[in-house]
Order: sequence, then C-alpha cells, then structure tokens
Amino acid sequence: MIQSAQVASKFTLFTHHAKTFPDLVTALRNSMLRAGVFRNEKTAEEQVVQVLNFDIHLVKDFRGRRYIERITECIPVEDKNEYTFDHRNEKTIEGKLDKFMDNATIYFSKSTNKELYKYVNILEYHDGTYVLTNPISEHNLREMRNNMDDNDAVEFDKFILRNWGIKLSGYDNMSDDAANENIFETATETKGKRGRKPKNAEQ
Repeated sequence: MIQSAQVASKFTLFTHHAKTFPDLVTALRNSMLRAGVFRNEKTAEEQVVQVLNFDIHLVKDFRGRRYIERITECIPVEDKNEYTFDHRNEKTIEGKLDKFMDNATIYFSKSTNKELYKYVNILEYHDGTYVLTNPISEHNLREMRNNMDDNDAVEFDKFILRNWGIKLSGYDNMSDDAANENIFETATETKGKRGRKPKNAEQ
C-alpha cells in the first residue's frame, strides 16, 4: 500500500485500527520492517509519513453510535541544514574546537532525536458538533485545489478564506467582492472556534 501510494496512484484509501495518529505511523512502520521492505526504522517511518496526508478517525461509542471523531493532517518535517562554517573565522585552536563541537552536537541531535513529522487535528467532534481546530497546510491546500474544477475551486477559496483567513497566492478565480465579503464573515463567524497547536511526533 505504501509503495503503490508513492508512485502508482493519484490518491490511496485504506483502513486501519490504530487509536492515535502516532500509533498509526508506528504500526505501518513496523509492518514495513516485518515485510522486509526496509531494515532501518527511521527510513521506513520517513516513507510512511510521506504517504499519510490525512487520517479520518472514526469511533463507535457505548451507545452504538458511529461518527468521525477527528480528521488529522500529517506534516512531514523537512531536514534543514543547520551546520555553520564559523570555525573559519576563529583565530585560535580553542575557538575552532568550540565551533566543531557545536556542529557535532547538531549532528548527533539529528541522528538520535530526528523529528520526522508533526500532526494537527483539522476537524474535531465536540459536544454534538464539528469544530475546525487548525488550518490545512498550504501544500495540501494547493494539492487539493489543483484537483478541482473551476466552480469547486471558487467555493474552496471562499471556504478557506471564511474559516481560516487564508487566500492562496497565484489564483485569481475569486473576485474582490467575494473576497471582501468572506473577510467580513471570517471576523464574525470564527469566534468561538477552538484552536490547538501542532503536536510533535512521538518518537
């Protein structure tokens, strides 16, 4: 499933019974290791988080009601080059060693505590109603919009502007009047919506 989602399909749907998003990533990573596709845990996990765009988590309560409890977006963390070449400006051996140790500390931190992904809840079920809690990342907003026809794209633009105050650059489908109208709606309708900070991956 992971392999086909990477190269052979526009999108992939599958079911799983993990209780939390980190549990889902861990279970899929372990399945890939058991199947022999990968031998390194980090490499296997990287492949998993590149495929998991959204997790739609369904629950069944003790009354027998089934509903969507949350929709979670997976955001892969880019590996940034944070090393410096400041040692070249140092005049003493001690100064050069200090700069070397700084880079070494960064290297070992990346090797041992590498954060591969973050996850945020886009939608949550609270007290009988659905609440938008965090905006979808710009990358996924653009990917979603690029797969819509013109009419759907216009409505999508209005939706993300009204609910999150986001206007994607590079698109001119929405008129200025519509934009102004939705900016007003954003100020009046999003009061009371709950917001939660992105959660770091549990390693």
